[in-house]
This record gives sequence, C-alpha cells and structure tokens, in this order.
Amino acid sequence: MNIDIEKKIGTNIRNLREKRKMTQELLATKLQIEGCDITRSAVAKIEVGQRHLYPDEIILIKKILNVTYEEIFDI
Repeated sequence: MNIDIEKKIGTNIRNLREKRKMTQELLATKLQIEGCDITRSAVAKIEVGQRHLYPDEIILIKKILNVTYEEIFDI
C-alpha cells in the first residue's frame, strides 16, 4: 500500500476518533472487547501510517466509531 494513502487513512481515523471524544486507549479497549488483539500503541501507529490495517480492524473501527467506509477511506 502507498504510504501517503496509509497516512491519510490514519489521519481520517484519528479525526473521527477525536470527534467522538475517544482516546486511543478507549478505542483499543473497545477493539479488544470485540476480539481484536491490538494495543493503544498499535492504534497510534495506525493513525500516523506506520502500521497496516487488517480487514477485521477496519470493520470494527467502522462499527465502534459509527462511521461509514467512505469517511475512513476519504482520500
């Protein structure tokens, strides 16, 4: 995947998370409750484009943040 695209998607996730007044820790916890093996540090890396997103993570982030795929992937 293109690093610029990964950074943009990460920025989108961060902005969507912050709009909901949610911390990285809370997002990671909610993902863990849903069965994702992820840490706050991994969420931080996703948000700056340093870690790839897995399909199950994308699906759960969409659900937890109550957003559309278009909002996540808006490039």
